[in-house]
Amino acid sequence: MVEQNSTGNPKVDLEYRRKKSAEEMKHQIITFGLMIFLTLVAFLAAGYEGIGEWFIVPFLILLAVIQVIFQLYYFMHMSHKGHEAPAIFLYSGVVVALVTVLAFVTIIWW
Repeated sequence: MVEQNSTGNPKVDLEYRRKKSAEEMKHQIITFGLMIFLTLVAFLAAGYEGIGEWFIVPFLILLAVIQVIFQLYYFMHMSHKGHEAPAIFLYSGVVVALVTVLAFVTIIWW
């Protein structure tokens, strides 16, 4: 299988792949650092006594959603070409899950 960026020159293609790999690794390291930071913020927020439950629970859920997005796009490579079909299945599963949770919450609360 020949990549679209193939020039026919193995030296140029190797340099291009090395540059892309280095850039990808840089993005993964930055994302990993952000995820560690978000985890520390979540632990500090949960352990802090001065914040009420009405703020902590949505805040922790927001941090969790941000971390899931980071993991999908950077560690599971969902941002790369060729991952459109798995992304569609993933997003449709999220929609079904959210509709199901919303349905059960409305049945119980009203």
